Amino acid sequence: MNNRTHRKLLVVDGRIGFTGGVGIADQWDGHADSKDHWRDSHYQIEGPAVAQMQAAFTDNWIKTRSEVLLGSNYFPELAPAGNSPAQVFKSSRGEGSESVRLMYLLSIASATKTIRLQAAYFVPDELAIETLVAARHRGVKIEIIVPGPDMDAKIVQKASRSLWGALLDAGVEIYEYQPTMYHCKVLIVDEVWVSVGSTNFDERSFRLNDEANLNIYDAAFAKEQAEVFEEDKARSRLMTRAEFRNRSLFGKILDKIAGLFRGQL
Repeated sequence: MNNRTHRKLLVVDGRIGFTGGVGIADQWDGHADSKDHWRDSHYQIEGPAVAQMQAAFTDNWIKTRSEVLLGSNYFPELAPAGNSPAQVFKSSRGEGSESVRLMYLLSIASATKTIRLQAAYFVPDELAIETLVAARHRGVKIEIIVPGPDMDAKIVQKASRSLWGALLDAGVEIYEYQPTMYHCKVLIVDEVWVSVGSTNFDERSFRLNDEANLNIYDAAFAKEQAEVFEEDKARSRLMTRAEFRNRSLFGKILDKIAGLFRGQL
C-alpha cells in the first residue's frame, strides 16, 4: 500500500520519449498563468536513451500484467540523436539500491561551483542536509526554488520549513515561487550536469517510490536550463535567515510537528 510508481514516462513507438514533472490533469492544461495552472517542466528525447526509458516502463508493466514487452515495436534500433550524452535510470524500493538518492547525493558532492535545484517537494534527510552544507563550505553557490503561497500539500511545505535552519545558516539560498504551484523537479550542477524526471527531493522519492530520471551531460543544455531557473527565480521570493528565525511560535510548532512525519511525505 505504501509503494507506488511515481514515474512520469511517455514512450511513442519506442523512438520518442517524454519525462519530467507533468501529469495528465487540468493543472497542466495551461502556461502557469493562473492559480489553477501549475508551473512545470517536461522534456522530449530521442536516441538510445529512449530504450532505457522504455525499460523503466516495462519494469512496471511486468509487475502489473506479468507480461514482457519485447520486439522491434517496443525496442527498435535507435541511432544516436544529437550530441548530448544522456541516460535514463530507474529507482524503486524493491531494488533496495536507493539509486536515485545516491545520484542526487553524488551530484551535490561533486559540485565545485554551483547547484541549482527546482524542487516541488523539498524534504531532505539528514545526509542530504549534511551534503548540501558541505558543498557550501567548499564555496559552492546553492540556490533552491520551492513552492510558495500556492502549495497543494501544506503539510509537506511545513515539514520542509522545519529543516531549513541549518541550510540557511550555511548560506543556502531558498526561494519561494509566487505566481502559482511550483511542480518542477530539476537539478543543475556546475552548468554542465542536469537531472530531470519524476524524483522529488524527499524521503518518499528516495526510499519508497518507483522513480525514473533523465540525466544529461551537456554544457549548452545546462546553460539553457540555468536561464530558465533564473526566470523562475525572478518570480520568486527569497527567504532570509532573519525572516525564518522570526516566524511565529505557532508556525514553528506546526513546522516541527509536520517534520516528524517527513519519512512518509
